[in-house]
Amino acid sequence: MWGRGKVSAAVAGVAVVACGSAAWPARADGGWVLVAHEGFDRPLRVDGRPWRLDPQGKRSPWHVDAFDDDGEAWKKISGPLFGRELDTLNVFRKRVAFGRKGWLTAEVAAVDKDKDGRPDSRPGVSNASLPGGQKVARISEPSWDAGVLIRPTRPLPPHYRVEMTLRGIDFGGKRHGTFDYNGRHNGYTKEPCKTRYPWTFQGALPGKTRCQYPDVTRENGFYYLTILDYATPAPHGNPGIHYRRKVIMDGYYSDDDRWKNAATCNPKTRKLYRTFDGTFNGINALFPRGDMFRETANNNISNEYYAKTVCGNASMDRRYGPGGRFEGHLTSAELRPELLPKAAYRFAIERDRTGYTLEMSGPFLHIGQATLRVHHDFVENGRPIWHYNQTPGEYDGRFDRRLVHKGPAGTYTTEHSWPKGSAYPDSFIIGDPHLNYYEGEAYVDDIRLYVPKTER
Repeated sequence: MWGRGKVSAAVAGVAVVACGSAAWPARADGGWVLVAHEGFDRPLRVDGRPWRLDPQGKRSPWHVDAFDDDGEAWKKISGPLFGRELDTLNVFRKRVAFGRKGWLTAEVAAVDKDKDGRPDSRPGVSNASLPGGQKVARISEPSWDAGVLIRPTRPLPPHYRVEMTLRGIDFGGKRHGTFDYNGRHNGYTKEPCKTRYPWTFQGALPGKTRCQYPDVTRENGFYYLTILDYATPAPHGNPGIHYRRKVIMDGYYSDDDRWKNAATCNPKTRKLYRTFDGTFNGINALFPRGDMFRETANNNISNEYYAKTVCGNASMDRRYGPGGRFEGHLTSAELRPELLPKAAYRFAIERDRTGYTLEMSGPFLHIGQATLRVHHDFVENGRPIWHYNQTPGEYDGRFDRRLVHKGPAGTYTTEHSWPKGSAYPDSFIIGDPHLNYYEGEAYVDDIRLYVPKTER
């Protein structure tokens, strides 16, 4: 299955490996042993499971912290209004283990906005067959007010390589040069009132009804493979995940004006071009910083991102590129969804003793079949990856800081955002973790977990 590639470039910590269309490139050093694999040849029994009402609060099986769907942070910055808004809806969920010895778990959630006792949409994870008989999993999210993801049932080991194969993607972006296709806009059906309600980075918005909250249909996307810092990821209101990501490989497809100066890398020429001049099918390889937060845009709830590409590196809240021409997202490459499922993309994340490596392989725009690999040390040039430590002994507390989150009705203070003695397990997600964003479907295959041969 695994072919050998030839390293054709190594710039700014990125290896570009060209290879034939019929084979994947070799892994970084060949020193891995497969310990778990899901090829989706066996029946999935997710969609048939009953829905469970999330009771919210600390007794909920889906409780995480103060930035939960009903978290103390939102209540403090919003006052009573947030509670009243949350009372207008319920969240129904499924948590279903699958795969050999139940090593994977599907987390499915949907909002019940009229509180009639049933979720308003039917998201899920099911078996599907591609032309030619290839068995895959279909991640289906027919409405934005839902979330679907696949995660490991138990936290990942200290050192690992996890990978997945993408066989199809329809979570927005342009097709044939337009956002409007198949009766949708940017992957969303065209019903009105698709908004962020009730979860925003500022909490509740005084004087705004549900349909007056910001529209979401100019922003769609998918998490191809991302590592979070807690053991049981599940879909939640959009802001919460921004405080929980260690490393990210995602697609974010938006023509919002705030991204008009964002850039995308051409892996062949190693030059940047305006994202707005591309196809809006980019893949981002990002390292959330543990020393800087996006105070203005996201109210100290989202880390600043550090991007590494073959075209160069950038902190994305600062201007970058020739002459400081660009600002905002720095995208690594663009996918070609029209080539799927005949072609495929493979995404992988490795954690070793020094840091994380993000890897993407497939037929990218401009360069064709290639592998892009970027590595970031846990602490590199004084810049830490957020919550990288799985154990207290891996971190000495140097990046702990007090964070103040402000809203229309008050503030919430995180006294210790990363204290000495803390520890954060690694757990990957594939899919959409947002309860109030994103809509579409994807086809996923071959989720694999490796560990170093020396640690088997």
